[in-house]
Amino acid sequence: MLNKIIRRKTRSVSVGNVMVGSDSFISVQSMTNTLTHDYVATLNQIEKISEAGADIVRVSCPDIDSTIALKKIVKKSPIPIIADIHFHYKRAIEAAESGAACLRINPGNIGNIERVKDVIKAAKNNNCSMRIGVNAGSLEKKILEKYKEPNADALVESALDHAALLQDNDFHNFKISVKASDVFLTIAAYEKLAEKIDVPLHIGITEAGGKRAGTVKSSVGLGYLLLKGIGDTIRVSLSADPVEEVKVAFDLLKTLDIRNRGVKIISCPSCSRQQFDVISTVGLIEEKLSHIKTPLTVSIIGCVVNGPGEAKTSDIGITGGGKNTHQVYISGLAAHRLVDKNIVDHVVELVENYVQKINESKSLEEETQLNA
Repeated sequence: MLNKIIRRKTRSVSVGNVMVGSDSFISVQSMTNTLTHDYVATLNQIEKISEAGADIVRVSCPDIDSTIALKKIVKKSPIPIIADIHFHYKRAIEAAESGAACLRINPGNIGNIERVKDVIKAAKNNNCSMRIGVNAGSLEKKILEKYKEPNADALVESALDHAALLQDNDFHNFKISVKASDVFLTIAAYEKLAEKIDVPLHIGITEAGGKRAGTVKSSVGLGYLLLKGIGDTIRVSLSADPVEEVKVAFDLLKTLDIRNRGVKIISCPSCSRQQFDVISTVGLIEEKLSHIKTPLTVSIIGCVVNGPGEAKTSDIGITGGGKNTHQVYISGLAAHRLVDKNIVDHVVELVENYVQKINESKSLEEETQLNA
């Protein structure tokens, strides 16, 4: 089958109640951009990120005020927290003791082996996993001196050195990322790393750019890796609202039929044949259906050239017709015509009713199984 993606086999790692790797679903994560010590603002942003569908969220812990606030954040967060640690090993220990589900670190950056052992001990004692986060922009001096530039071999060697540091101290509950802002470098590094170690891989294109350019760059790089079966958890890094990162990540997973959440809209780019304003209609429908979590396909096509064909493979479809009369499809079949009515409101109502029936059917099925 052309759409069969064979995922790379890995060990399984826990991030709180979310399992990463092995046969677990590919989890989606983002990162807060609030000041972590402002735990109210940070929690508010985490709530929005979670509502958008994220499974995991990362928060930066650059100072002791942040790790103190982290304890309050962890208690109220709806999803597991990854603490992003920069250099100070004490911040890593404090974050683990404050309830972080995972530490994002470079073991080589936090000091001598005794400090690394202290961090490992804190992680073990608090059921906290780790992510070795290697970035092209912050490779160790010895690696850069050896390779002269941040190439794929340099990223992989750095990652494996750090992995050995953890494994030599009997710590195996970790995943790895080898990110760069260059798509080709990122792909090459992940492909090389995937062949050398069986740990789960967090994939991402770091510093991808703004919402539009960053989405394109991330889709190319992450899409390629996912098609190759590489990647167990993903973050789309955008200079935009973190909620947008989550939306793009799910759109990417939906496009590859890896993980479906919410409404997938099939719509035409519009042309002079359109019998209604497709662009504004699609924008409003996307906005008004953003709360839907049930996987569903909706086709919005402005004329009869491709409309009926797309509607046959959609849960809900609408095809533009003349004289403000449009054909509506439900479950791939022509259902009725919409005459002189608001398309947006009608489609939203149809989708919400369709989802309600799906949920009622699931509830009935679960009740039947319980009573069997």
